[in-house]
Amino acid sequence: MTPELADSPFLRACRRLPVSHTPVWFMRQAGRSLPEYRAVRGTVPMLTACATPDLIVEITMQPVRRYGVDAAIFFSDIVVPLKAIGIDLDIKPGVGPVVAEPIRDAAAVKRLRPIEPGDVSYVTEAIRALTGELGPTPLIGFAGAPFTLASYLIEGGPSKNHDHTKAMMYGEPHLWHALMDRLTGIALGFLRVQAAAGASAVQLFDSWVGAVAPEDYREFVLPYTSRIFAGLADLDIPRIHFGVGTGELLGLLGEAGADVVGVDWRVPLDEAARRVGPGKALQGNLDPATLFAPWEVVERRAGDILARGAKAEGHIFNLGHGVPPGADPDQLARLTDFVHEASAR
Repeated sequence: MTPELADSPFLRACRRLPVSHTPVWFMRQAGRSLPEYRAVRGTVPMLTACATPDLIVEITMQPVRRYGVDAAIFFSDIVVPLKAIGIDLDIKPGVGPVVAEPIRDAAAVKRLRPIEPGDVSYVTEAIRALTGELGPTPLIGFAGAPFTLASYLIEGGPSKNHDHTKAMMYGEPHLWHALMDRLTGIALGFLRVQAAAGASAVQLFDSWVGAVAPEDYREFVLPYTSRIFAGLADLDIPRIHFGVGTGELLGLLGEAGADVVGVDWRVPLDEAARRVGPGKALQGNLDPATLFAPWEVVERRAGDILARGAKAEGHIFNLGHGVPPGADPDQLARLTDFVHEASAR
């Protein structure tokens, strides 16, 4: 890592060091809200795009060029490593990941093999190209957390209540732990491939874990997320942990071992700092729906988040979830500029 990259506001904030301004990036900043993304993707299926290095590079770079954000997020999807090890799945437009044969028994769990770097050589190729193009702008690699991957695999697709997932967790704990063990190895392996190729930070997305009660998180989820973060410690790169609807879990997310805890829009950042505890930076947390409001509303709410974020030991400005597909790119560009200017030290 070059000195200039290591000194970037994003990486400094992750490490809870003083910054010249609050860094900002947006989850799903590379995607459907950008006309240039829609032009490049065209009719290319999502999983094909995620396995095509030149498309990965172009789509990852688009929001960096347009917004001047302080970090790029690698263009991929959380199910990419599952596809790479042979799981029959697809990402259906308007639906999300759909698994042909949901995993409901021990034989299906045993078919989940470890991921090897050769399974995702396109990831290595794309990241090496990206780090050259990004220069002093950090690249964030990412993976889906075991609980969220398990939910897709067990339910067969997106789920509102995660009934089958919880039924396995509560009723067949041995099977649940066997599944989580394998998914932990896959997620960790996928993150290590990205770091080895040049990603300068990683984020673990646990999109659906807010469906779990704290005591169940501690028993059925925390051992696995902790193992992932521990398995990245030797790389000495910032580790970010994010989930949706996790207000009641923030202390546990902090315990899991990440350097940065992502906060969705439901908990103010000053309160989140109290729940997470010392020794962590925070990331977040503007409600994505705010982007559809008049600019003066966006500005006021973003200013409030900056003020509350100052109570944390480090703060990266972000949305409380991903950029909505219908968001106006000009609103995001204006928001980036506002955060930079309002927080300039």
